Amino acid sequence: MAYQSLRLEYLQIPPVSRAYTTACVLTTAAVQLELITPFQLYFNPELIFKHFQIWRLITNFLFFGPVGFNFLFNMIFLYRYCRMLEEGSFRGRTADFVFMFLFGGFLMTLFGLFVSLVFLGQAFTIMLVYVWSRRNPYVRMNFFGLLNFQAPFLPWVLMGFSLLLGNSIIVDLLGIAVGHIYFFLEDVFPNQPGGIRILKTPSVLKAIFDTPDEDPNYNPLPEDRPGGFAWG
Repeated sequence: MAYQSLRLEYLQIPPVSRAYTTACVLTTAAVQLELITPFQLYFNPELIFKHFQIWRLITNFLFFGPVGFNFLFNMIFLYRYCRMLEEGSFRGRTADFVFMFLFGGFLMTLFGLFVSLVFLGQAFTIMLVYVWSRRNPYVRMNFFGLLNFQAPFLPWVLMGFSLLLGNSIIVDLLGIAVGHIYFFLEDVFPNQPGGIRILKTPSVLKAIFDTPDEDPNYNPLPEDRPGGFAWG
């Protein structure tokens, strides 16, 4: 019974959030079990472009360090805000959500060529948090019962928390920057006078991830109608 409840709860997670969170957990589990090492996963332009270890373009977004407080903290935020985005402003727009993943991952990889970051998963999480926070500006937040603020301040609060923990804030700044670029191009610029929509989801992604809308003018054949043919 517990297994069935857990399975149903797992399957209720939207597909993109489920796939990404699962990939992150399995990658960390594989490292903990010493099936693979972080040295096989980290972002290294030389190994990617000269030795064709293309998988590193993806795996560097999947590893958040060994199991511990930092890992659990990142997983909670990743799962929560990825799911809220997919069930909120991206509801019924799975292809657009996947395109945001690809766009954000591409920009972070591009910036990663110029900064010494070997794992970009935390920056990607901050990007998701930033986009959610800007699209929900009036939501009141509470951080560990210590701070009360509105949602747009959340990425900056997380950056301050990273600073208190002694972590580099370059990762947080990268996530905020990429999140802002996406938010500006998707939500702000198209609504400005003379603005246009620059980010357009490729039709191939829509064909794969979005279910086609039903044609209101479609007249089904008799065998497709409830009850089948009218024999009498």
